Amino acid sequence: MSIDNYPIEVGFPDISAHERSSSGIPYAHTFDSGAPGPHVMINALTHGNEVCGAIVVDELLRRALRPRRGRLTLAFANVDAYRRFDPAKPDAARFVDQDFNRVWTTAVLDDTSRVSSELTRARQLRPLVDTVDSLLDLHSMHEKSAPLIVAGPLQKGSDLAVRLGTPATVICDEGHPEGRRMRDYEAFGEPGSPKNALLIECGQHWEQGAVAVARDTTARFLLLAGIVDEADLPADWIAPLPATQRVVRVTQPVVATSMDFRFAAPYTGLEIFAEAGTVIGWSNGEPVLTPYDNCMLVMPSLRQLRPGVTVVRLGKVEQVLESGA
Repeated sequence: MSIDNYPIEVGFPDISAHERSSSGIPYAHTFDSGAPGPHVMINALTHGNEVCGAIVVDELLRRALRPRRGRLTLAFANVDAYRRFDPAKPDAARFVDQDFNRVWTTAVLDDTSRVSSELTRARQLRPLVDTVDSLLDLHSMHEKSAPLIVAGPLQKGSDLAVRLGTPATVICDEGHPEGRRMRDYEAFGEPGSPKNALLIECGQHWEQGAVAVARDTTARFLLLAGIVDEADLPADWIAPLPATQRVVRVTQPVVATSMDFRFAAPYTGLEIFAEAGTVIGWSNGEPVLTPYDNCMLVMPSLRQLRPGVTVVRLGKVEQVLESGA
């Protein structure tokens, strides 16, 4: 199966200057204002080829942004994968050994018999992540699709996404069968905890527009947390809010069981099919059908196809809200 690569429209910053940090964890910088407030973390490079977050975190470190209240952590996660990026094989740098965003359970992190580049890095970051009150994880997508917020399965996540106000599509989901994401780790995924997290899919991995979304959502997230003032941030980072937000509930993943999977058309995401029973693809020669009317495709892609990988999620629009509602 041959899939054409998207053009690379952005430069990849040299982040080597950020390796040493006062936190003692390479590529993870924490700044304490000394004043009361939450600990907010802006995380980039959960996947090594998702560069928009790295551009934003690099810019904030070079601008020497400091919190006025609480603490701020600016981190690059899977640096080893980022170092391997090859423009000729741009999808190969997603991870080194396994997906960094599928290892975030206590049982997996505590199991020292499991060894991988990604687990080593997750175990480095874990003590820091344990202290974070509010996490923004900056991602991008395999296919060129409108940006979206992944808010997780809990009401507190979707509430935070609506308060943030952008992007226009909020995805509420349980994650992936392959393993737990960082945004669902421990207290972030507990309904009774005030700790919260959002994951932003800013656009296609290497498009310029994804950087603008990453800047906008980062600036808004920091302001919403109250740890900086608007004057502390670049004036051109904040973009107008969308007129509405739609909240979409994922009902089920479609998981590949073999390499024999294909879609019925070149879907890129957020397509809605009016009638239940519409064929959207084939798995091992059997049709994959939409299970209900007005079914939305969430992040369909075959670029990481292998058994056990979620190739698309299916969702329903639950709410459409006016901006700021």
